[in-house]
Amino acid sequence: MGRNSLVVVHGQAHERLRSFVSNSINRPDALQLIAACVQPRLVSASTRGLNLLTLQNIGKLFASLEPGPILDSLDKLYDGMLKGIRAYPLNFPGTASHHAIQCRKKLEAIFRVELEKKKKEEEQSNRVGTTNDLMDGLMQMIDEEGNQLSDQEVLDNIISLIIGEENLAMWKKKKGDFITIEDVSELKYTNKVVEETIRSANVSGFIFRLVTKEVEYKGYRIPKNWKVIIWLRYLHTNTENFEDPLCFNPERWNVPARPGTYLVFGGGPRICAGNMLARMQLAILLHHLSVGYKWELLNPDAKMIYLPNPAPADGAEIAFSKI
Repeated sequence: MGRNSLVVVHGQAHERLRSFVSNSINRPDALQLIAACVQPRLVSASTRGLNLLTLQNIGKLFASLEPGPILDSLDKLYDGMLKGIRAYPLNFPGTASHHAIQCRKKLEAIFRVELEKKKKEEEQSNRVGTTNDLMDGLMQMIDEEGNQLSDQEVLDNIISLIIGEENLAMWKKKKGDFITIEDVSELKYTNKVVEETIRSANVSGFIFRLVTKEVEYKGYRIPKNWKVIIWLRYLHTNTENFEDPLCFNPERWNVPARPGTYLVFGGGPRICAGNMLARMQLAILLHHLSVGYKWELLNPDAKMIYLPNPAPADGAEIAFSKI
């Protein structure tokens, strides 16, 4: 992920980076920009290639990248990197871990070129503070003490971040009309579907934590400096936490989950900084697909693969037709 990635650092360094990243992603104006950015491609897209559409939106949001050879390279490099993240850490040619490290180096080189372009354009145009994407936001963010992120911190966090009852008023909008971040909050049922989706199939199956002081839990002594795993899928499929947990039931979100039972983005000070962004993009996608298309799962009995993450072997092929 990089030595300066929000995922890796701890303590005060984590607090500092988290403040920068959260502010650049979760500010109302940033979310509004993201909502406006992702929808033109979504609404005008054909019914093919949602994976490609997602990649194009990520490229645009994170570094103002347009479709072309660079985005094609990013797709392959991220795929290689993801496959190595959970592989055994053997760093020699031929291993998934080694391949992931090489992919990560190439990703950094690509984003460094884009970062240098932005710095040069800013110097030449004398325009300071123009924010068109997440990289701009991270480059320009200043904390209360007047400090900014270094170039390496920007790059490390760009790379790691790329790796979350419709109201009648919504249905009155014409098919294809763009919705705002304010509209998203009014998509009551859609937001329940989003929560049920990420509960049922969240990307992270578990998270690690380091024990900072010895504790006793349910009769077990856990020594300081031990590492513990929080098995998120156990939490989210435990009948003590969710009734009939293997049933996809958005109505369960009429009542919030009990504290400590729903951790799709982690929890505490290390909760995923992009959780609002993930929820918003899912809601926008579901809204437009629901009001604009019919869809049908082509292979309901497709086999599953489990690395790097559980997924249907065919990528969940779906046939779309415009309404």
